[in-house]
Amino acid sequence: MQGALCGWGRRAPRPALLLLLSVARFCSPGGCAASTEASLQSSYFGTKTRYEDVNLELRADPLWTRGHDTALPSGCTPLQMVGVIRHGTRYPTRKQIQKMKKVHRLVGAGGGSQSALVRELRDWPMWYEEWMDGQLVRKGERDMEHLAARLSASFPSLLTKDRFRHRQMQFITSSKHRCVDSAKAFIRGLAHRFQGHQEASEIELQDAPCSEPVINDYLMRFFDHCEKFVTYIEENDTAMHQVDAFKEGPEMKRVLEKMAALLDVPLKDLNADLAQVAFFTCSFELAINNVISPWCSVFDEEDSKVLEYLNDLKQYWKRGYGYDINSRASCVLFQDIFKHLDRAVTESKSSQPITTPVVLQFGHAETLQPLLVLMGLFKDEEPLNASNFAKQSERMFRSGRIVPYASNLVFVLYHCEQVHSSEAEYQVQMLLNEKSLPFPHSGKSVASYHDLQMQYSNLLQGCNAKDECKHVEINNTSVDEL
Repeated sequence: MQGALCGWGRRAPRPALLLLLSVARFCSPGGCAASTEASLQSSYFGTKTRYEDVNLELRADPLWTRGHDTALPSGCTPLQMVGVIRHGTRYPTRKQIQKMKKVHRLVGAGGGSQSALVRELRDWPMWYEEWMDGQLVRKGERDMEHLAARLSASFPSLLTKDRFRHRQMQFITSSKHRCVDSAKAFIRGLAHRFQGHQEASEIELQDAPCSEPVINDYLMRFFDHCEKFVTYIEENDTAMHQVDAFKEGPEMKRVLEKMAALLDVPLKDLNADLAQVAFFTCSFELAINNVISPWCSVFDEEDSKVLEYLNDLKQYWKRGYGYDINSRASCVLFQDIFKHLDRAVTESKSSQPITTPVVLQFGHAETLQPLLVLMGLFKDEEPLNASNFAKQSERMFRSGRIVPYASNLVFVLYHCEQVHSSEAEYQVQMLLNEKSLPFPHSGKSVASYHDLQMQYSNLLQGCNAKDECKHVEINNTSVDEL
């Protein structure tokens, strides 16, 4: 399919405030622009974490790449890349913005406190509007443009100008605007790289041929299509009982007491949800505008750890290891990835050109997290629950480290010549956020394709999404047994 760079469409209007923001350091009622050092809380923002706070080198150079992985045997040539990419930086959702306005009004209606922080918060411009509702921001477009440039630099024989021109790259996306716009920004980043432009926003391309992103919610929003997940997790109030218990627990109580005293508001008017959205306001200001907001000063590092754990608990019980259906619902996506790899191996063995050397799929944190769990990655010995916050300080399941904005899981298939055999071997490298990720069964970042097929045979052959997601009536069965 061909069009004016895949029909970019109009961008949503942006408040005039955003036009005044720059990377230079300045102070205003809205906060102080962030220097190269992130705010104190930046490593605790969970799924609201900036990609460059996971890959720190990108703060100085957004086009910095790691180079080749030496774990690969010599004589290996990349054949195919299959990846799942989370959308870039976005605005808050409508519900989040409603809560942001509520907590801002609460501070404004507080007592007669004249503390500098309270004055800053009262003067802080509440510029978020409900129409923004999770849409991709300009920073999110740059996340994707830069990712496209880095991947094409790291894998120049896969992401080539000719393959781009001849539409041999496949782009699949969730129907959500932030994902569609992320896919288009990624494609635009490739187009500008192949045309020699450093900044993808400098020139509006009108005639560059490329592949139109294809919407496929069955793959990228599999959780919406899994009746069992929707019924027993999404719409079941008791499924998040560990999250609810932590909201009422001693750690969260201390955060709320400190917050009430600092802001001079009644404790009874605060709850865990409002504390979390105030914390997220800090994260959105940093991610979208590159400013350290006065909202960041409401919380110290210990508060930040508590609020991060609250977010991770939700991810764990709704998208992670809490219930089997969370990850089993993603079998359809896992099998689709291996379908592409299978086809490439078959074509290579028949000395045919690879039909689709690049397959990139744009979704959500909720798309990527269950897939990683399905593969057995980032699993702690002890489940996360409401009572073991202190014990989990060194946990592997930290959503901000795993699925920040623009997070990506990439499988690269290689054809490797064998020195002592006439038969070629196929190797797979797995990368998470552009870093080598060891396979859980071996601890190595490269595995033979045959071994992977054997290792995950139960998922490739024994996990039928239709059967897994079938709604069954359960009597006297705890949701913990799902």
